[in-house]
Amino acid sequence: MVNIIHRIGIKASAAKVYKAISTIDGLANWWTEETTGDEKVEGKIEFTFRAETGDVKGKMVMEITELNNERNVRWRCIDGPEEWIDTDITFDLSEQDGQIIIIFGHRNWKEEIEFMAHCSTKWAVFLLSLREYVETGKGKPSP
Repeated sequence: MVNIIHRIGIKASAAKVYKAISTIDGLANWWTEETTGDEKVEGKIEFTFRAETGDVKGKMVMEITELNNERNVRWRCIDGPEEWIDTDITFDLSEQDGQIIIIFGHRNWKEEIEFMAHCSTKWAVFLLSLREYVETGKGKPSP
């Protein structure tokens, strides 16, 4: 198995960062505006990405497997691109030098493929959107 891993620092409280990665409203403000579901453990969250024309470009469903207040969030992909099924999305939070550090992982890919590299780049862009949302109140979610 192979993993995508990123690290980002955010100048905000752990509570504010945690809310941005663990609630429907928070997620819709930095990943994709069309985010719906149940934000409890064992709940499912659906993320829909659309082209400017309104056509669906992608859709993923994540099952929440773990929520530890201000420490981590973990999901299992149960529907979406074939390569994503049964992968895990992890957000691990810690505090260092006055900021919250997120170690992000998109883990347990079956194989290292070109699509994984594409997704790694996209995750980096969206993690920057997350930081912008938490620090300024305005992220850049996919329309």
